[in-house]
Amino acid sequence: MKIGYDAKRAFENQTGLGNYSRDLINTYSLSNPKFQILLFVSKIFQNKRLDFLKSRDNIKIVKPKKFFYQFFQSIWRSFGILIDLKKEKVDIFHGLSHEIPFGIDKTKIKTVVTIHDLIFLRLPQYFNIFDRLIYYYKVKYACKRSDKIIAISNQTKSDIIELFKIDSKKIEVVYQSCNSVFKSQKKYIIKIDLGLPKNYILYVSSIEERKNLLTLIKALKKMKSKNLVVIGDGKDYKEKCMDYIKNNNLQKRIYFKNNLNLEEIAVAYRNASILVYPSIYEGFGIPILEALYSKTPVITTKGGCFEEAGGTHTKYVDTKNSDEIVSAIKEIEDNPDIRKEMIDNGYAHAKTFCDKSVNDKLNNIYSDLVNESRS
Repeated sequence: MKIGYDAKRAFENQTGLGNYSRDLINTYSLSNPKFQILLFVSKIFQNKRLDFLKSRDNIKIVKPKKFFYQFFQSIWRSFGILIDLKKEKVDIFHGLSHEIPFGIDKTKIKTVVTIHDLIFLRLPQYFNIFDRLIYYYKVKYACKRSDKIIAISNQTKSDIIELFKIDSKKIEVVYQSCNSVFKSQKKYIIKIDLGLPKNYILYVSSIEERKNLLTLIKALKKMKSKNLVVIGDGKDYKEKCMDYIKNNNLQKRIYFKNNLNLEEIAVAYRNASILVYPSIYEGFGIPILEALYSKTPVITTKGGCFEEAGGTHTKYVDTKNSDEIVSAIKEIEDNPDIRKEMIDNGYAHAKTFCDKSVNDKLNNIYSDLVNESRS
């Protein structure tokens, strides 16, 4: 079987969609050495997180060959890629981030698309109208024309059914796992090398309004002895957060870290007292899973996908309310028994999101589609 993946995010993105793409490609290619994996990418970006490709004999990278498509890469990804998919005799094409090539439904190639979220429809105020229109057209097309849809949570599945009127039978929920570095039980004791304080609360995510870092910073202001480590970067909203920090003299208690490698991020997780993930809306929330695997208690948002990711022993609050965040932090840090219960049960919950489960579900989906095409 030949499986083609849209590998744009795997090469270009360092966070969410990139991590999902890399982890899926890594896990699936390793578990299925007899299958040929073709990564379709318009441009190669050097990315250390793809070093595993060097050791995989069953992976091939396919780039546009014609000069026109090398120059107009987005056109190749949306249309011209069909020439290469046919030439390579791909059995299944899996769009890993919301889209598939236009016209692929007219070929014999079976298609799968992963839909991570429909935030641009649920929270349109965070997107400009031009981006919303493009996302709507591409995502709706992918949902309507693909043979199978993978939703990364039940929340996302419900959104697809409601907002695009897709038959639920076409959608399979396949939870993602996380990188193996977060699953290691090796004791990380490194702190000085990363410049981390002795005791800190952790935030891991991009710094944008929907992620709601400012409310967490306001909570920190109410806790005089606490430190916060922020792993992520942003633009306008980050400046807004920085202005608040400066105006409230919090510079010495908030540490911004960016461009850390996975091992360094794992160190930060394992040495944190708590992860606070105050995002307003997500498709899944992978930092929750990374923290639970790292045996770090989690505080996050009530409702939505967060309870799927966090399980029953994560603390859920109204993360728009800084007082609720403060109360949750104090409850965990002042009660060793509660903290231990959250760590033990959170880790057990995280282990249900394993690579084998992802691999088995993908195999079932791919096999059913191939058998269907042959019948």
